[in-house]
Amino acid sequence: MKASLLDTDIFSHYMKGNQKVVNNVINYLTDHATLNLSSISYFEVLKGLEYKKAIKQKQAFEHFLTQVNLINVSKKSMQISAKIYGDLRRNGITIGVSDLLIAGVAIENNFQLITNNTKHFKSIEDLTLSNWLNN
Repeated sequence: MKASLLDTDIFSHYMKGNQKVVNNVINYLTDHATLNLSSISYFEVLKGLEYKKAIKQKQAFEHFLTQVNLINVSKKSMQISAKIYGDLRRNGITIGVSDLLIAGVAIENNFQLITNNTKHFKSIEDLTLSNWLNN
């Protein structure tokens, strides 16, 4: 199985105990030492927990992150994201900034992106997708 980056939605399903996602994570971890999560997904989850004032969930999330490889946005991934934006925009396609940045991180690090939002990402060249809610 190819090294993968979990998108925010799949990570949220995992944290909620979705059995399909949990089983895929277990299978993934037989081939890889750890899960990969972008700093953008970290922010997206954290902002939701802050909004809800979910202190216990935030503590559990922060503890879980000690076992996850957190991949930061880099200059190179931002350049990739900007190119993706330009390519898509010229073709009349727009996606959110967070998705652009997550795609850039995945491409820079040669990760397959695990997402349930495949329609957001399907038009991005050089990005491999998998959906652990459907597999």
